[in-house]
Amino acid sequence: MDYEELTYNTLSRERQLEASLAFPTLMRKVYVWMSLALVITGFTAYFVATSPALLSMIYTNKIVFYGLIIAELALVFAISGAIQKLSLTSATLLFVLYSVVNGATMASIFLMFELSSIVSVFFITAGTFAAMAAYGYFTKKDLTSWGRILFMALIGIIIASVVNIFVGSTGFNILLSYIGVLLFVGLTAYDSQRIKNMLLTAPDAGEHMQKLALVGALSLYLDFINLFLYLLRIFGSSRD
Repeated sequence: MDYEELTYNTLSRERQLEASLAFPTLMRKVYVWMSLALVITGFTAYFVATSPALLSMIYTNKIVFYGLIIAELALVFAISGAIQKLSLTSATLLFVLYSVVNGATMASIFLMFELSSIVSVFFITAGTFAAMAAYGYFTKKDLTSWGRILFMALIGIIIASVVNIFVGSTGFNILLSYIGVLLFVGLTAYDSQRIKNMLLTAPDAGEHMQKLALVGALSLYLDFINLFLYLLRIFGSSRD
């Protein structure tokens, strides 16, 4: 074995060691960021729901309400699409801002559903999410093929939901809720494995890889929120 080959093998082992050390750090950041975002969203939603002035400003003014919806979409695209151009600090602040804006638009659930049912559905969601995330993380089965199917299903449910806004069918809304649960259960497992595979070969835990971990946290956050909302439609107790 010559010197160059020995040097190459030594460097390869060093990189493998760095990757093995970086992976748990990055995965921990994914779930810490996701959990903090959920906490921020929950507190914001409750704060807005208990403030008549904020409720009035958001839900009686269409410009403000739809402005928040557009802001949510813009923030998701900004974080996901421009992550390489953003600093880690800027991306994190945008994620926090998105969590706040999403919480403001979710405040209505406290007006529509009993607090006890919101809490119980949250724990149901947490248990379901944890089980599917663990499945995606530990399974030996390659879930890559799920991605295209789940993406097509996501587009379909978005279109169907928009159509049902005009149709107003209660039965169809319930059907969409069950489909939505299945969709985001699948996405949770798929995203969990995708994020694991992405970070498993990370050369280090530097800013670049942390930004990718942040995008992963955003994906799982969206999976959790949507799963929660669909389960709430099915199991939530209405205030009426």
